[in-house]
Amino acid sequence: MTGTGAVVTTFSVGDRVAVGNIVDSCGVCVMCEAGQENFCHSFPTLTYGGTDRQDGSTTLGGYSREYVVRDAFAYPLPAGLDPAAAAPLMCAGVTVWEPLRSLGVGPGSRVAVAGLGGLGHLAVKMAVALGATTTVISRTRDKLDDARTLGPHDLIDSTDSRQTATARDTFDVVIDTVPAPHDLAPYLKLVAMDGTLSLLGYRGPVTVEATDLLIGRKKLSSAGSGGRMATAEMLQFCADNGVAADIEVLPSSQVDTALDRLRRNDVRYRFVLDMSDLD
Repeated sequence: MTGTGAVVTTFSVGDRVAVGNIVDSCGVCVMCEAGQENFCHSFPTLTYGGTDRQDGSTTLGGYSREYVVRDAFAYPLPAGLDPAAAAPLMCAGVTVWEPLRSLGVGPGSRVAVAGLGGLGHLAVKMAVALGATTTVISRTRDKLDDARTLGPHDLIDSTDSRQTATARDTFDVVIDTVPAPHDLAPYLKLVAMDGTLSLLGYRGPVTVEATDLLIGRKKLSSAGSGGRMATAEMLQFCADNGVAADIEVLPSSQVDTALDRLRRNDVRYRFVLDMSDLD
């Protein structure tokens, strides 16, 4: 932290802080009062591409070396968390933390994570650290091999009909991080009775057969980012349990390289830009 406002008492210059993709909210709606500022009725102020609530300007964080944040949306970075590896926790991390916590995942839970990318690899690490029996689902052989290093208890090749048939009605929670349009029916078949498929990767329209929900009283949900309480809890949990994103750090001058490699799916599993090379 390089500076504080006159009424800020929580932080001092030089403190290590983490800032996510939300820097403000109305603070008075039902969602904000419930600690779910990410669902603010007047929409939260995003770190980048948002509208500043004070002067109406467009927020320019994210690709900036410095930016202004309301103190309530800055979080002390726990000791033991590397700042670069912690950076993706503030977006992807809290996005998967929200459903894991709200759905009560813990010891005895059976969790499957579909898709192994920036969201998925953190969902696996968190589910394992929470004590859940955790399975990775992927249609890509090399990603299934990579997944072994993350500590899951089992792997399912989604193209293998025998494996998927054996896993039918198995999981209390399926975290779906697949980012492209896809059929939800195969994943709903894996959900146990009264379990939940949480759709996190794809944000567009989906089609679901009501019968796929009816048989087994299954539920379809989603989540995105997190409120202040959940974000602080997630950071401390990760520090206590050694959970961090698998990253590759590049200087900000190589942003085009990072974007090109992202298009080629050539990253395991998050790029982090070092902004210190900016003027």
